Amino acid sequence: MASLRIAVDAMGGDFGLRSSIPASLAALSENPSLHLSLVGDQDAIAATLSGKRYDSSRLAIVHSQSIVTMDEKPSVAVRKKRDSSMALSLELLRDHKASAVVSAGNTGALVAMGCIMIERLSGIHRPAICAPIPSRAGHTYMLDLGANIECDAQELYQFAVMGSALVSILDNKPSPRIAVLNIGEELQKGKDYLREAAELIQNDQSLNYVGFVEGGDVLGDAADVIVCEGFVGNVAIKVCEGTAKFIGEGLVAQFKQTTYGRLVGMAAKPLLRSFRQQINPERYNGAALLGLKGVVVKSHGRSGVSSFQNAIRHAVQACELNLPKQIEAQLQAVAKK
Repeated sequence: MASLRIAVDAMGGDFGLRSSIPASLAALSENPSLHLSLVGDQDAIAATLSGKRYDSSRLAIVHSQSIVTMDEKPSVAVRKKRDSSMALSLELLRDHKASAVVSAGNTGALVAMGCIMIERLSGIHRPAICAPIPSRAGHTYMLDLGANIECDAQELYQFAVMGSALVSILDNKPSPRIAVLNIGEELQKGKDYLREAAELIQNDQSLNYVGFVEGGDVLGDAADVIVCEGFVGNVAIKVCEGTAKFIGEGLVAQFKQTTYGRLVGMAAKPLLRSFRQQINPERYNGAALLGLKGVVVKSHGRSGVSSFQNAIRHAVQACELNLPKQIEAQLQAVAKK
């Protein structure tokens, strides 16, 4: 298998090197064809790596002078942080020295820098963050999850086209079901731009549009792709994450209250472990920034080691499938029709 190099923004996210370094070493151990470039403070990275066993021929350190903080305005980051670990990671991708970038850093800054430094696919106004979320059928893809706070009908239509292409490639579904997230299923519900987007999607014969879905349908089996603007999508995904945590902690607390509960809990432990894994947000971590001519994967800002490793796995899969090229080909096919 041919080698693959991924640039890791090692300083990004709430945990920085505490998460990115062990996750990177685990990814190297798991995938012998993988090479990584850790981008960040050289001395800090070297100190974190000290005493750890790894193949140094497959791990490079790229020094950066600064870090994009999680609360930094994207416009400020673009102007003043061109020497940051995030910017230099994207430079490696732009200059074809890496096949993908993984970052848990500031989402707005990553999107803004990505749009400037990496060329967009033809016809795409704005890239969108797309990720799988657990559902009754296994998983459902949702976009946008935070790249664009507000969207118009044409942009939502483009998200539908990209989401459909993504699922057909990743899940081998030739005609994935597309839905638009709204406050009701009725045609007259919601804002004008949502109804206009739904009409655009429905009129495209290459898309399998199934209608509006509500928030309660997100974890169901109503669609393979759910389209929404970034503000709504980001709120929805975080509600799902919070709900999963609430259910897990609530069940554990209930089982601990009585002796009978503890006995039942012990008997149900294998089932609970399986269910917890099924709804565990870390399992689904790694959101692709669709619409760019390069693979950029956004990891959750609070990613732990296993979560960040999953983001690297997503980047590897996207590279192996040549995802941007395949999406671009499908976009061109739609444009011709």
